Amino acid sequence: MLLDHALLTDVSGKPIRQQHKVFSTEWDEISAWSDRVYMPYRVTPKGQAIKPRATMHSSTIGELTLTRFGYGVAVSVDDFSPEAGNALLLTTIGGNARHWTQRSDTEDTAVGESFIADCSRVEYRVDLDPDHLQLNLTLPHAVLEQMAQQWFGFVPDDRFWRHKCIIGGVGSSWLSLLEYTVRCVAEAGEHMTEGRMGAHLQQALCVHLLREWAGRAAQAGLDFNSPKNRIAPRYVRAAEEFMSANAASLPTMAEVASAVGTSVRALSGAFSRFRGMTPGAFLREQRLQGVHRDLWVADPESGATVSAIAFRWGYLNLGDFAGLYRKRFSELPSQTLQRRLR
Repeated sequence: MLLDHALLTDVSGKPIRQQHKVFSTEWDEISAWSDRVYMPYRVTPKGQAIKPRATMHSSTIGELTLTRFGYGVAVSVDDFSPEAGNALLLTTIGGNARHWTQRSDTEDTAVGESFIADCSRVEYRVDLDPDHLQLNLTLPHAVLEQMAQQWFGFVPDDRFWRHKCIIGGVGSSWLSLLEYTVRCVAEAGEHMTEGRMGAHLQQALCVHLLREWAGRAAQAGLDFNSPKNRIAPRYVRAAEEFMSANAASLPTMAEVASAVGTSVRALSGAFSRFRGMTPGAFLREQRLQGVHRDLWVADPESGATVSAIAFRWGYLNLGDFAGLYRKRFSELPSQTLQRRLR
């Protein structure tokens, strides 16, 4: 498979120059590199061998980062920082990677298969065996949203971004695109992102990924390509952006409608036709997502409490809030808050 030698040499066989060390046995050194090219996260060695033998290569493609990475020992990786705003796509090119899709459900990626998780929207954990080697893409969520708007005419809601799944595989068009990307890097070397070449390749990767992701999401009942989404008036998206930005202050529907230059009746009708929900339901979802994100990153040892975070998002009745939260996320808010202590 062409990816076996990804990011190692250029077309003349010479090593592709890196601006960082390509091998390390120091956890702090590896962490500093991975925090920069991916996002902050937690890594836990597994088994007897806990001294890493990490291989680290990277290349930027527009606003994306392509990396070849392996720890050289078995590890469990989780607690990815949502504040970094990145999605992570891991393609297995050696060994085994076990990805956690739900609390107790996992999927293994075979060589040539990729796994996508938007770490800005959903918790993610992956267990890697001692022989693992990954070709990874770090994709800013904002770039994916921009591509979705430009190519499909709408930005899907969090139900889509929270869907984790396997894509690609041997013989797939997605794997062929990754192999083409690797060839481009080998030909361009350190100048990969200069000029229009990086921008065009970034666009191809993002659009193809969104299409593949959408196909897998559709199997889970999420209709990325709904005509309702594609033809929604601009003020619907503007209202979504306004409510997302101001969810904690509980704007009234009159305030939302005024902010986007329409009436409450028109706004409600458009949401019903093009989103299949009311504006109020959308606002409630943003509040719950906001609480979930804050609980996820909060440190209970520093005094963070469920009640304080819930109050910040306008929930005054903690009993009702806990019921809504559990229905939405399949766990109590206290369980999300205690995640860091597990």
